[in-house]
Amino acid sequence: MTSYSDPSRPSGADAAALTDTPDEALRRSLGVGRRRFLSTCTAVAAGAVAAPVFGAAPALAHGRDHGHDNGHGRGQVLVPPHKRGIILYTVRDATARDPLASDLPSGFREVFKQLARHGYRQVEFAGYRQHANAPGGDNLETVEGARLLRHWLDDYGLRAQGNHGFIPSSWPLTAADKDTFKKHLEIANILGMDHMGTGGDPTGSSYQADWDVAADKWNALGEIARREGIKLYTHNHDSAYGFLLDRGPLDDQGRPTRSSGIRKLEYFLKVTDPKLVWLEMDIFWAHVAQYKFHTYTAPDGSTRENVFDPAALVTRYNKRYPLFHAKDGVVDTANGMGWDMVPFGTGDIDYTTFFSRVGLSNYRNPMVEDDNSPSATDPAQSLREAKISYDNMAALRKRRR
Repeated sequence: MTSYSDPSRPSGADAAALTDTPDEALRRSLGVGRRRFLSTCTAVAAGAVAAPVFGAAPALAHGRDHGHDNGHGRGQVLVPPHKRGIILYTVRDATARDPLASDLPSGFREVFKQLARHGYRQVEFAGYRQHANAPGGDNLETVEGARLLRHWLDDYGLRAQGNHGFIPSSWPLTAADKDTFKKHLEIANILGMDHMGTGGDPTGSSYQADWDVAADKWNALGEIARREGIKLYTHNHDSAYGFLLDRGPLDDQGRPTRSSGIRKLEYFLKVTDPKLVWLEMDIFWAHVAQYKFHTYTAPDGSTRENVFDPAALVTRYNKRYPLFHAKDGVVDTANGMGWDMVPFGTGDIDYTTFFSRVGLSNYRNPMVEDDNSPSATDPAQSLREAKISYDNMAALRKRRR
């Protein structure tokens, strides 16, 4: 990898700290006593709630093995060490923290160091802003900032695999949007990314005509990205897995009111070029969609059932899913979504079965995510839970038959 000269390169005590055991390095860097650290980890790991799975395809029903042992004799590792990643949104409070006001890891450089201690080897960005007092300043969304970030990634043995960043909202593209998009591709290349994407759906519409327009736009953007050696991807929450409105009768604006039964994102996959447009499945939100969108109104007005199977969609489109958000949840039928987020490996989503079904473990890049890890009352929580999530991902083994 290319190295870039930078006065903040770690040496001395910083470099030696990387040889600590992961648990001890985490405890010391978070500034907590050993007893408190162990008790907190135990409490979080024990927090999974056993609950019945509803509306799930058999392969997604749980009865899971969280894999909290060392894995000896338990079969094939499901997520190889070099593919264990995290989206930095999970630890956004740490990258945004003022290093002059806290002894906790603060800013990109120190957070990279901590994540490397945990064992992570990949990161996904959620923008390039950090606290102004961190090395490099607040805005690293520049060529110079990207070189600094790449230097720190190299220092700690991390690889960037994507970013939830700029996708032009206009279509056709304005000259300014095209220039900004190309700047982000340049940043992605400096950082060594194979992929660049966004956290939003191609469109919020339920109508086929709008998804056709979105497909034209994404095919065009994907071609620009392809010429720069980057795979363009869209990350989706539950709404994109709802049913497309593509059949009559029409409403007073001439729009379809019923469905053929195809899901919006499935249609998008059919009408975009597989060599230009890629996807990142958020596995938690795919399970929310499984709970919310299991019936549709057919053209004849009848209600039909179609239970969503996230792993089946991935295997059907195979290499078009190079990235995942590995986000866990516990069943909650009272919140309207069916699930509550928890740290990876402490919930009810059967990741052992999911990763076994989708396969291609040396191709796919699962990024740990927990929207709720940052805490207003416990500033060490997000990095502590990142360690718990890493350990649970590392423990996943394919079940022996």
